[in-house]
Amino acid sequence: MEKVRNEIHVRVTPEERQRIRDCMEAAGVKNLNAYMKKMAIDGYIIKLDLSDVKEVVRLMRINSNNLNQYAKKANETGSIYQCDIEQLRTQQEGIWELIRQILERLSNIK
Repeated sequence: MEKVRNEIHVRVTPEERQRIRDCMEAAGVKNLNAYMKKMAIDGYIIKLDLSDVKEVVRLMRINSNNLNQYAKKANETGSIYQCDIEQLRTQQEGIWELIRQILERLSNIK
């Protein structure tokens, strides 16, 4: 079954239109239709700075690649260095601490 879409028209001055565009840009929204629907229904848009999450993901990738290299070396030679494993464990603990901090910060958003 196809959804029926009705149009709602709102008249704004050029200044109001520019303010709407400025608010859209600040919220990181590029689609006017999506922005107007979100604002009309919910009244707000939450924009989160997740750059620290991207950094943690990057660190996880690096650590995962290191772990894969150690596993490959262990399979090829039958042995690996204990200091390498300890370094990996320390890095992983540091990454988990960053994740805990990020989750705590996100849970405090009201």
